[in-house]
Amino acid sequence: MAKPQIVWLRRDLRLADQPALHAAAQAGPVIPVYILDDARAGDHAYGGASKVWLHHSLESLGKSLGARRSRVVLREGDAPQVLAALADEVGATCIHAMRHYEPWWKEAEDELRDALGEGCKLCLYDGNYLLPPGSVTTNSGDPYKIYTPFSKSMLEVMPPRDPLPEPETIHSPDSWPGSDDLANWNLLPTRPDWAGGIRDFWEFGEGAAHDRLDWWADQIADYDEGRNLPSDDITSRLSPHLQWGEISPAQVWHALKDKRSTGWQTFAKEVIWRDYAQNIIDQFPDYPRDSYRDYDERTLWRNPKAGHLIEQDLECWQRGMTGYPVVDAGMRQLWRTGWMHNRVRMICASFLVKHLLIDWRYGEQWYWDCLVDADYGNNGVNWQWISGTGVDSNMFSRIMAPLTQSAKFSAADYIREYVPELADMDDDCIHDPPDDRRGGYPVKMIGHREARERALEAYRSAKG
Repeated sequence: MAKPQIVWLRRDLRLADQPALHAAAQAGPVIPVYILDDARAGDHAYGGASKVWLHHSLESLGKSLGARRSRVVLREGDAPQVLAALADEVGATCIHAMRHYEPWWKEAEDELRDALGEGCKLCLYDGNYLLPPGSVTTNSGDPYKIYTPFSKSMLEVMPPRDPLPEPETIHSPDSWPGSDDLANWNLLPTRPDWAGGIRDFWEFGEGAAHDRLDWWADQIADYDEGRNLPSDDITSRLSPHLQWGEISPAQVWHALKDKRSTGWQTFAKEVIWRDYAQNIIDQFPDYPRDSYRDYDERTLWRNPKAGHLIEQDLECWQRGMTGYPVVDAGMRQLWRTGWMHNRVRMICASFLVKHLLIDWRYGEQWYWDCLVDADYGNNGVNWQWISGTGVDSNMFSRIMAPLTQSAKFSAADYIREYVPELADMDDDCIHDPPDDRRGGYPVKMIGHREARERALEAYRSAKG
C-alpha cells in the first residue's frame, strides 16, 4: 500500500483543477487538511465576513469529499508545526500544496520545508492564478509594475493551461487522523448573528461557483456597458469563489474564451488584474500596509486616533451615514452582504481618502474585515490605486464626485434598496436630497467643493 499523501488546503477549496489534489491522488491515499492559523497573518488574519465564507466553503468541500468517501481533516495552530507533526503521525511521504503569495504563507512554506523529516517532502503547485507571478516580464527581464503593459503581455500568452478534471479516485488512508469539529472553530457569529444578509445573498462552494459561471456566460455580453450600473448589477459575482479557490481562473477563462463580445474583453482584463495584484505583492510584500510613493503622511491624512471628531468621521463612513446616498448605499451593502458593487467600491474608497482625508489603510482594513472576497493583493493594490499612493495609481488630484457619479450611473434603485430612508424619493432628488426633505437621513458631512479644495491643499502641502 502506498504511503499517505497530505494535501494542505488554504484558498484552494475545490476538487476540479486542483493540481495539488490531482498529484496526491495519483501517488497514494489522500489526507486533505485545512489548518486554521490566524496568528500567522497578523493584522491580515481573516476578517469576520471571510470567516463566514470559510465556514460554509469548508462545509461544502467536506460534503463533496464525503461523497467520494473522503473527508477534510481540520486542525488549528501554527501551520508548519501542525503539518510536520501530522506527517510524522500518519507516515506521509509528501505534503502537496498550492502556492500562495501572501508573505505569511511564503514564510510558512519555507518553515515547513525545514520542519519536515527526511522521509517527507513539500511539493508546491501553481493554479490559483492564470500564471505564476514573474511569468511575464519586461524586455529587460524585470517584473512589471504597471498594469497596462502587464495586461498586454498576459493577453499575448493566453489562454492558460487546460484545467484538470476531478481525480477519478481519491483513496482514503487505512485510518484517519483526528480532526477538530468545524462548529467549534466559531467562525460564524452568534451574539448577535449579523451574517444573515451574507447567507441570503450568496451560495457557497464549488458547485455554486460553477452555477454562477454558467449564469455569467449568458450575461457577459452586456458587461462592458452594464458593469458601472449598480442598480442593474451586471457583474459576475465570481470574486469570492475565486478568492477561496472554489473555482480557478483557468476554468473561468476556458469557459468564456470563445465569447466574441466587448463584455468578455473587459472582463478578461479584470481577471488579469488578479494576477497583476499578485505580481505586485510578490515584489512588495508589505504593499497593503505601506504606501509606495513618498509624501508627508502627517500633512496629508487626518488621523482618526488623533481626535474624536476625526474618529467620528471614520465611523460615519463605516456605518453608511455620510449624507451622500450612493456612498451610504455602498457601505450598507458591504455590511449586509459582505460585498459591494465595483463602481461603488471606488466611490466609497475615494470618499474616505479624499473627501474625509483619512489614511487609506483604515479603509483597507475595513474592507478586509467586511468583504467575503477580501484578497491581500487585490485589496491593497486597489486602495493604493484610488489613494494615489501606489506604484500604478490614479492621480490624487482626480477626485471622484459622488453626486455626479450617482446620477451618471443611474444608482437610484440601488440607493432605494440600501438606504430605505430615501426610498420614496424620485430620481431627480434621490442622488442629492435637499436638506429639508431628508427626514431622518443625515445631511452631508462636508460639501463636495469644500472637500475637494481641502484635499488638493493637503496634497500640495504633503508634496512640499
